[in-house]
Amino acid sequence: MSIDNDTARRVAKLARIKVEEADLPALAGEFNAILGFVEQLNEVDVEGVEPMTSVTPMRLKRREDVVTEGAQAGKVLANAPDAREGFFAVPKVVE
Repeated sequence: MSIDNDTARRVAKLARIKVEEADLPALAGEFNAILGFVEQLNEVDVEGVEPMTSVTPMRLKRREDVVTEGAQAGKVLANAPDAREGFFAVPKVVE
């Protein structure tokens, strides 16, 4: 796939980035380099390779999905700096 100046202009417009007409060929070249690298990644054989969560081997912490007590609004709001009518009260940010 090759990116031309018109496509680079359209991508810049969609990204809301102002690009001068003289800079479009360089931008199209950068897009083509990125797409070339992605195409190289498609050539890598990843059959049988498990997805990683980190570069160091680790397992995600898991816990049992159990039902717990509900209706504890009083305990939840006990540490709130400002609670009103069973809800957290926050300062108004829009006038």
